[in-house]
Amino acid sequence: MPHKFILQADLQPNNMDFGRLSFLSHPSTTGAKHLTILSVSVLPGKGHDFHYHPNQEEVIHVLSGTIEVWVEREKRILSPGDSVFVPPGVIHGAFNVGSDEAKVLPILGPSVSDIGIEIVDVSGEAPWNTLRANGA
Repeated sequence: MPHKFILQADLQPNNMDFGRLSFLSHPSTTGAKHLTILSVSVLPGKGHDFHYHPNQEEVIHVLSGTIEVWVEREKRILSPGDSVFVPPGVIHGAFNVGSDEAKVLPILGPSVSDIGIEIVDVSGEAPWNTLRANGA
C-alpha cells in the first residue's frame, strides 16, 4: 500500500476491560512495517496492567486525562502533552488515576505480526501483582 487515509468514522474500536482501543496503523490495515499506532481511551480507575513488548520499543503520549505510568519500579504521573519512552523488554503499566476518561496515543515499533503488537502480561507475577497496592 503506498498510503492510506485513516478516518475516525472508519475505525473499529475494540472494547477492552480497561476501555477502548482503535488501531490507527498496523500491518493488516495500512501495511506498516515499522510503526503500530493506537488510539486508546482508558476508563477512570482502569489501566493496562504490567506487561512488556519483547522486541518493540514504545512511546506513550497522553492526549487527555491523568495517567499513572510505571516503568519497572519507577512511577510518574503524566498529564496531557507528556510522554514516556519504553525500550524493548522493559516492564511497564499505565493507569487512569483521574476522574474522567483518559486518552493516550501509544506508538510501537517495529510492527510485529498482523496486529502489530506483541505483549507479554506479567501482572500476575511478583512484584508486579502487588506493586501498586504497596504504594511504591
